[in-house]
Amino acid sequence: MEFNAQRVDEANAVITSTISKETIEKNVDKVAKQAAKTMDIQGFRKGKVPVAVVKQRYADKLTEDAEGEAVRAVLTDALVELKIENADLIGEPTFGKYDKKEDGSIEVEIKVACKPAVELGDYKSLIPAVDKKEADAKEVEARLEEIAKQSAPLEKIKRKRMVREGDFAVIDFEGFVDGVAFEGGKAEKYPLEIGSGAFIPGFEEQVIGMKYEEEKDVVVTFPESYQQKDLAGKEATFKVTLHEIQEKVAPELNDELAKKMLPGEEDATIDSLKEKIAEQITGEAKAIYYRDELKPAFLDKLVEKIDFALPSSVIDQEINYSLNNKVRTMSEDEIKELQEDASKVEAIREELKADAEKSVKATFIVDALAKAEEIDVTDQEVTQVIYYEAMQTGQNPQEVLKQYQDAGYLPAIKMSMIEEKVITKLLDEKAGN
Repeated sequence: MEFNAQRVDEANAVITSTISKETIEKNVDKVAKQAAKTMDIQGFRKGKVPVAVVKQRYADKLTEDAEGEAVRAVLTDALVELKIENADLIGEPTFGKYDKKEDGSIEVEIKVACKPAVELGDYKSLIPAVDKKEADAKEVEARLEEIAKQSAPLEKIKRKRMVREGDFAVIDFEGFVDGVAFEGGKAEKYPLEIGSGAFIPGFEEQVIGMKYEEEKDVVVTFPESYQQKDLAGKEATFKVTLHEIQEKVAPELNDELAKKMLPGEEDATIDSLKEKIAEQITGEAKAIYYRDELKPAFLDKLVEKIDFALPSSVIDQEINYSLNNKVRTMSEDEIKELQEDASKVEAIREELKADAEKSVKATFIVDALAKAEEIDVTDQEVTQVIYYEAMQTGQNPQEVLKQYQDAGYLPAIKMSMIEEKVITKLLDEKAGN
């Protein structure tokens, strides 16, 4: 079968061919003969259906399959001629043209994208200078006091007074909607932290000012987005009784506290606890510094200095993604304008193109860096991160993982983790020099 295969550049190729009517008819005969061997049609023994009957009954489907087989043959032969391996292809080949002619032939143009070769050069010379981050004594003391306060037990306040912000109000409460108590709306001796936002908006504010053994009706409205659909948007009255007010009394900052906070260390002291806290603060500061300052600067330099061809189809996908995000922020009138004027859509796509190219280029560079630095992220590591983040937000880890799988997000998450890992490694090495 005749075709013309041309490399546009290192990452793109175009294949053109005119598939003759005779080729398609031969393929129809071939497909029909194969189908006849397995097809079950009433009035004929299985495997003995005449080819003519198959062609008559399933003409459209056979033609479709025959055309598909012809296109695949063109693509296969062209990739061999272009010396492009299947493993190097990115995404599915796309049609630039698929025209059926009156004489029964088909003119096709197939666009192929493949992985570009990225020559990194002396990439380590582009790593920016890295300042060392250290926690100062005031930060450590403040964090220590915060930790001590969080771990402190609740104690009844020494004198009776009214509830105020930051108190733990020990209350009984029962909720009613339209005068009827609802499930889950009752508790006794519940220690509610005032100002925590743990209860329905407006509840905690109305507890402020209550006195010991005071009873009060607290009237609130459930949010429209409330998880119990039968309560969402409804007004509720809570019968509330205040029994006492408690507060957290932070323990002394001594070795005893250190032993409680570092149970795995027999010789823990307040100084060793401070060292651990300093390490934690330093690690947090370094992560922010790397993420917000150094990583963007490093990637910008790499994108600027390293040049290679980019797959057009991938850039189009990135532009489409950005365009969809932009459309979501538009008003109905703005969207209507775009629907009525295709040139405006193209103008926006052109505006988004430079950033799309930069993003795609950075992705291929990070992939090349990971190979050069022998950095990888396993599927198990991806799952662990998703599980951890789901548990941190109170979601079901297995459900979140399935949602990400169904939405096709896992490859992007994995790539993001690889990027974080390889750039952190390079910056850490620079900091150690």
